[in-house]
Amino acid sequence: MSSIIPGLTERCRSCAQDLPSGALACPHCHALVHAAELDRLAAAAKELEAKQQWRLAREEWLKVLPLLPRDAAQSLWIRDHARELLNSALDSTSETETQAPTQPKSELAKKLGPLAPIAIVLAKSKGLLLAIFKLKFLLSFVSFIGVYWALWGMRFGVGFALLILIHEMGHFIDIKLRGLPAEMPVFLPGFGAYVKWQALGVSLQTRAGVSLAGPLAGWLASVACVALWWKTGDPFWATLARVGAFLNVLNLIPIWILDGGQATLALGKMDRLWLLTAGLALWLLVGEGVFFLVAAGAAWRLFTKDMPAQSSRLSLAYYLGVLACLGIVLRMVPGHGIGTQ
Repeated sequence: MSSIIPGLTERCRSCAQDLPSGALACPHCHALVHAAELDRLAAAAKELEAKQQWRLAREEWLKVLPLLPRDAAQSLWIRDHARELLNSALDSTSETETQAPTQPKSELAKKLGPLAPIAIVLAKSKGLLLAIFKLKFLLSFVSFIGVYWALWGMRFGVGFALLILIHEMGHFIDIKLRGLPAEMPVFLPGFGAYVKWQALGVSLQTRAGVSLAGPLAGWLASVACVALWWKTGDPFWATLARVGAFLNVLNLIPIWILDGGQATLALGKMDRLWLLTAGLALWLLVGEGVFFLVAAGAAWRLFTKDMPAQSSRLSLAYYLGVLACLGIVLRMVPGHGIGTQ
């Protein structure tokens, strides 16, 4: 197996900063140096997977590894996926060699009786079921509910966990709609949750879109809670609406580990200045200090060395829109921070 590694790039195509010799990722904006080649190889591998040519698809994915930093999350996913493809290839070969005659299948169907169609559907959708019901997703989600149930009771524990799940599913669904690989959310009590996905050289605008999809879904969940509060008059729903909106604004602070930090990578200096202005305006209008933190983060990002070569106004509009919508929810629900009156 061999792969052709493209020639070295002297400057990063995303942020225009100088690249060290032999670099596979930009040390400033973390963009992958060989993004175009990675996209080509990934597309070829997915096309082969669609044709169920598992071995050839595995070879294409393995060609990606020399173009990625060894400790990158993408590299880890590709190694795992390569093992899955190898197992699929072996299973396919085994099924071809050991196909059972038609008669035994009929006898088995007769024995199962009315359960036969269900068994057939489950067998054919085994991969889908495994993808949805990942053990670590289920265990982490149950433990997440359990911690907050113990702290604040069953009702709030379940409701809060569902708010976080909706936020993370916003990321997950957006990633899958873009045709990119992603895993179901993993929950960390006391810290939140995350969705593990593989960018494989996607554009900064795509990365921003994926990052902002979580807060957008979180806003929709808060709006649903506001509607239930209006309909029932139950302050529990107002509490959930405020908690959800506040935490999603907190997640939009433009620092590296949060969604706002990833979205800001697609924003140039002028767009970051607009974000700073919007944060200050919302702080004054809504009266929530978390918006000041958004403005402070944007001010800091005016001086970091991760400016993109071309700014994305669409990402700025998306960012500001979600931020403003969350501000409206916080303005509508009486209280301050995550507490209601």
